[in-house]
Amino acid sequence: MGYDQAMKALVLSLVLGAVAGVPSSKITRQVPAIYVFGDSMLDVGNNNHLPGKDVPRANKAYYGIDLPGSGKPTGRFSNGYNIADFVAKTLGFEKSPMAYLALKARNFLAPGALSTGVSYASAGAGILDSTNAGKNIPLSRQVRYFASTKAEMAAKAGPRAVAGLLARSFFLVGVGSNDMFAFFAVAAELAKQNRSATPSEVDAFRDSLIFNYSAAITELYALGARKFGIINVGGVGCVPWVRAQNTAGACSDDLNKLAVGFDGGLRTRLAGVARELPGLAYSLADSFRLSAVTDPAATGFPIAESACCGGGRLGAEAGCLPGATVCGNRDHYAFWDWVHPSQRAAELSAQAYYDGPAQFTEPINFKQLAQKRVNY
Repeated sequence: MGYDQAMKALVLSLVLGAVAGVPSSKITRQVPAIYVFGDSMLDVGNNNHLPGKDVPRANKAYYGIDLPGSGKPTGRFSNGYNIADFVAKTLGFEKSPMAYLALKARNFLAPGALSTGVSYASAGAGILDSTNAGKNIPLSRQVRYFASTKAEMAAKAGPRAVAGLLARSFFLVGVGSNDMFAFFAVAAELAKQNRSATPSEVDAFRDSLIFNYSAAITELYALGARKFGIINVGGVGCVPWVRAQNTAGACSDDLNKLAVGFDGGLRTRLAGVARELPGLAYSLADSFRLSAVTDPAATGFPIAESACCGGGRLGAEAGCLPGATVCGNRDHYAFWDWVHPSQRAAELSAQAYYDGPAQFTEPINFKQLAQKRVNY
């Protein structure tokens, strides 16, 4: 069998297995592939391939110290696996699909995209192209990279087979935190001038985020995506980096209010998009609610204010780099570094989104989304 024919056969088997639930020792996935878009919460190594000294990377110790099988840094901003990995695990995969730029470097983009999917997530990325510009792959470019990936997939397996695969695949999206942090930084500068952002400026900023987010979802839909697992912006006002800037180590109410306003607008817009685009199905995971209503100590995190790896106040005044202070029991910390969750926190979040209490996902959970039949 020729290479192209083999790829077409592989795609057909994955699609049929995901749809019909064919019992097989080789096919245990609930969806044929996963495509990931977002920021450092989901990045599995794209930024390792970006040029520039100011690009955020997790390619040094002590990142990956608890990663199963190696204990080495891979580009994940975690002591081990991240949320994308654990979402993938719940769906029957070994871990997150590989990073887009890693697949490109190995000349393996089409085979990887057809067999397991691709991660386009990039640390520092925002919904807006202006967020940390030049230091990441912004959401709009991630979508463009997916469009080029689809073209390569179609050239290998045929447009019809690829259309079926994409319609049944899982599109995981989580982005927006960096836009909030960028706005927070601007607000801090204004405060030094005895100014603050006006309500109209806050509204305009939030509306621009929702507009661009909606545009990305709509474009992915036009490219064949139908099942969207979307993680909203969590409690960004309570990450160690923000707490460390408060003399009392308190959360930033203003930053959390900004996130709540965005999350509410996103919820409303997604409902509207689902009505406008036939066959689109989605599950909105409420990261903010999960962090707000969950008692850290009750879930095994006696330390929820400080970073496990870092330095200075709350472990958040220095990065997680060689020579940093690293906590002993990483599973006791909700945060690995000054912003990112620990491996254990990421695992619990993914479990909640998959089939946890209904209050953490709407209108359906990730498990129901994966099993949902869609038209395309």
